[in-house]
Amino acid sequence: MLPKIRKILYSTDLSAGSYVALEQALAIAKETGAEIYILHLVEKLTDDARFALETYVVDSKDRYQILRERTKNAHQRLQDSLESFWKRHPDEKGVRQRIFSIHIAEAYPAEAILRVSEDKGVDLIVMGTHEKGMMHTFLGSVAKNVLSRSHIPVLVVPLQSRGDF
Repeated sequence: MLPKIRKILYSTDLSAGSYVALEQALAIAKETGAEIYILHLVEKLTDDARFALETYVVDSKDRYQILRERTKNAHQRLQDSLESFWKRHPDEKGVRQRIFSIHIAEAYPAEAILRVSEDKGVDLIVMGTHEKGMMHTFLGSVAKNVLSRSHIPVLVVPLQSRGDF
């Protein structure tokens, strides 16, 4: 017997792959009645990037504002993407209420995905794959890391050419 899916963590980077993964997460939520928790991560600044920010932006208040804007912009992009999705999929508006929360954080992706999945007590993690090439090597490591360390099922949805998120 398959385990009951009551809570889904959908992790997105707003790429085309995550768009397809959203469709899968919504379809599963529609079938099972599960809640969806959306997680979008703003990658932590590297030490070099943080050093450059501290070097060229002297005022700590301005540095804080720049870092805050990164998260604020990510939140707006996610909201815009979701609105675009609902417009393109009007028949899915009924499942819209299945979205329980949207969380944006500045963190290392795999660690944050695993931590949020435990904190929320989710039964399934859904995430998309990425385009091939240089970014695939780096970003693909997030899915591999989550897969190898998760104690719950992880659905990694392959990228399909279906448009941008």
